[in-house]
Amino acid sequence: MLLEETKVFSEAYKKTIKEALDVLGKKNLALIVQGVSFPSYDSENTGFGTYNSSCAKSLFNYVKGVFNCIQLGPCGKTKLSDSSPYTGTVFSKNPLFINLEELTKEKWDKILSIETFDGIVKNNPGKDKNKAAYAYANSAFELASKEFCKNFKRHINKNIKKEFEAFKNENAFWLDKDSLYEALTIENGSDYWPQWENELDKHLFSADDAKKAEKRIKDIQKKYNEIIENYKIEQFIIQKQSDETLEYTKKLGIKLIADRQVAFSDRDNWAYQSLFLDGWSLGCPPDYFSEDGQAWGFSVVNPEKLFNADGSLGEAGILLKKLYTKMFKENPGGVRIDHTVGLIDPWVYKKGALPKVEEGAGRLYSSPNHPELSKYSIAKDENINRNLKDGKEITPDDEKWIDNLTEEQISLYGRMIEKIVIQSALDCGLDKNSIIAEDLGTLTYPVVKVMEKYALQGMKLVQFVVATEDDHPYRCKNITENSWVMVGTHDNEPIRMWAKKLVNTEEANPYIKNLIEDLCAEFGNKDEMWHKMYTDKNFFGFMKLVECFASRAQNVQIFFTDFFGIEETYNVPGTSGDPNWTLRLNSNFDKCYEEKLKTSDALNLPLALIYAFKARGWEFYKDYQDLLERLEKLV
Repeated sequence: MLLEETKVFSEAYKKTIKEALDVLGKKNLALIVQGVSFPSYDSENTGFGTYNSSCAKSLFNYVKGVFNCIQLGPCGKTKLSDSSPYTGTVFSKNPLFINLEELTKEKWDKILSIETFDGIVKNNPGKDKNKAAYAYANSAFELASKEFCKNFKRHINKNIKKEFEAFKNENAFWLDKDSLYEALTIENGSDYWPQWENELDKHLFSADDAKKAEKRIKDIQKKYNEIIENYKIEQFIIQKQSDETLEYTKKLGIKLIADRQVAFSDRDNWAYQSLFLDGWSLGCPPDYFSEDGQAWGFSVVNPEKLFNADGSLGEAGILLKKLYTKMFKENPGGVRIDHTVGLIDPWVYKKGALPKVEEGAGRLYSSPNHPELSKYSIAKDENINRNLKDGKEITPDDEKWIDNLTEEQISLYGRMIEKIVIQSALDCGLDKNSIIAEDLGTLTYPVVKVMEKYALQGMKLVQFVVATEDDHPYRCKNITENSWVMVGTHDNEPIRMWAKKLVNTEEANPYIKNLIEDLCAEFGNKDEMWHKMYTDKNFFGFMKLVECFASRAQNVQIFFTDFFGIEETYNVPGTSGDPNWTLRLNSNFDKCYEEKLKTSDALNLPLALIYAFKARGWEFYKDYQDLLERLEKLV
């Protein structure tokens, strides 16, 4: 049937897709769109995407009834020199997500002039591209902020003013520190506090002389009162707009999912430096991909500050509890936890060294014989695996280093998960199924046991299956129900780019063999299917997406590039600069999607579901002939 006749995303289309997803046991279908990647209408494009824009609402309306979740990226304030949302603040939101156009309306008492807003849009160097203009967006926002903050203080209506005062009081525990940091960046000429010349400013909340620090804080607050108040106004506006977006998506039946990055920003490191383990950083041990390991440089929360001797939350634990509670409250769809291993069995290394065992690195809670880390170790000497691996002793950087634990030890490894993350969800009226535990990469024995104990929903990436291993957990037939499945993350190539490198090569054969066995076992034309996957990158990529729907996983995620057929990578790990973290949807995303469907670049969802039904076997397939006929009319 021709595309014009299918009425893509019509109500009838959505009803049929929903019914098929239900039959396949899919509870959630999530579209991943990080904040900057949201589209803007040409007349509103300030150079940076936001989930609060009018065009974002159009996207929500377009996908409602098919996708019931939108997963955002981290929404914290980023550095001027680094656009990565994964190093943004944990409490403050990125003010670039403010919908400036809305501030020109009566609703906000026109605190931003139309002339200023139109000028920002007119001069946007990225207006004709599907990329954000990060440097421009920051400078343009600074110009706009000076105007709308000034007018906010002058003539904003009493009701909003009252809401603002309540916001400041409720969030003072983080807002006062974050806004003070903003003032200190001006005082010291840098937004990177380790470069500040004033030593007292570096350690205001952990200073030896508390009285001197208190006086300095008051002096800065007085000197930069306007800067501090403006920061708070920005945070109030972005919070209010985000709350309204949440209510809007709720009415559409769409849940918003947050993303809790493993890192703390510079601003957070400065504000809470007394809670971090001095001299240590978080990273990853050496592996097949990195001979020296990954030296992330992220701060490590001090275990002695997380929990008190009686098991109650310590100062750091209370802070993290407030953070997760805030995130679940603002995102009732749930929270994706980046690098869950970092909460359960983190790999730490000495600052200035490589994250290698021979340079003093180790797992914070699994190093019973380490001269410095042993005092934090939950695992004991008797938990160490003394067997040989490939004729050699197992080393502390091996995932099999610990191979047995008591129930009490497993509970200790899972304390952060149970008492902070799960409890925060419960406090917000949610359950542990609102937690997406990113458990990719190395999974040590303690991590596996904690995931099992609390039945956490992990992630499965079919793009990263080891195709030669029949029992690999990322292969379709092995994917468990209690998981979220996807072809790749924000750090991976779109699936069709991945497939393009493999087609017409022998390297593709193990992947195709798995797909034939798992998806086409009870149906004919296997040779034809094999040939098409071997030679056609779009069909090969499509079948990898089919894996997600054919699997037993109850939850499916699709990154926006894979759904809309965009062959550009959002972020390339190990690289930096403008190409990363800037990719956006165009404002005519609907037309682009329908055009891409014609060339099989975008995901043909009805066809993918038909293949998923076939993968379940002939008996299953023939039980749903009426539904399949309706799906076929949509192909």
